[in-house]
Amino acid sequence: MTAVAAPSPELAGRELLPDLARAVAGPVICVIVLLGLLSAWVATGGGGTLTRIRLQVTLAAVPVRGFTSQTAAGPAATFMTIRNLTGTPDELLSVTSPVASRIVLTARTGPAAPQTVVSDLVIPVHSALILSPFSDDIVLQDPVSYEYRTTVPLTLTFRHAGTVTIDAVVTLPGTP
Repeated sequence: MTAVAAPSPELAGRELLPDLARAVAGPVICVIVLLGLLSAWVATGGGGTLTRIRLQVTLAAVPVRGFTSQTAAGPAATFMTIRNLTGTPDELLSVTSPVASRIVLTARTGPAAPQTVVSDLVIPVHSALILSPFSDDIVLQDPVSYEYRTTVPLTLTFRHAGTVTIDAVVTLPGTP
């Protein structure tokens, strides 16, 4: 029986380094290629854009106008809550919808005051603007018949948040 001499520690270290380098090279090359491809994808717009949510629109509803010929042909008020999630006030500038050729923004200065048409409605910092027929509101002027629908699309345009499209639920008369 012959004894095999163990390699010296210096020799073992020299043989280990090339093996280790070869083992690590493959994964490192893969990481570099993937980072390059992901960077190119993001640079060309494939990754989309990151948009900070500025406003949250909830409880949007358009009640049925009524069951008589007089109330069914009139304007349609809305219910909606718009929350400003930022430290900057925003303004609702306009609203459009395929069911109405004209939509106005209205405001009330007090509980008994009449609604007046305004150019915008302010959404305060870290607060909510609650719209209803009894306060500030969005009013669809002479809309086409929408009572057979389940929702009414509304596109809201804000000064800072841009354009937001929502589907307001069609509800029973006088209810949100």
